[in-house]
Amino acid sequence: MKFSVVIEKVQEGGYVVSCPAIKGCHSQGDTVEEALKNIKEAFAGCLKTLNQRARKVARRRRD
Repeated sequence: MKFSVVIEKVQEGGYVVSCPAIKGCHSQGDTVEEALKNIKEAFAGCLKTLNQRARKVARRRRD
């Protein structure tokens, strides 16, 4: 799967990056490369959290 990200240069220096497909999935970095590396880590964390939440909902429905 591929997801798009949005990279914005900020006045204070560095870059803010987000993944619009996943609400709340944001990161930052001093360079574009660092920001992209960091959003990959944030993305993995967001997916893990969403997966855990989905499993809890599924368990509640079975009970």
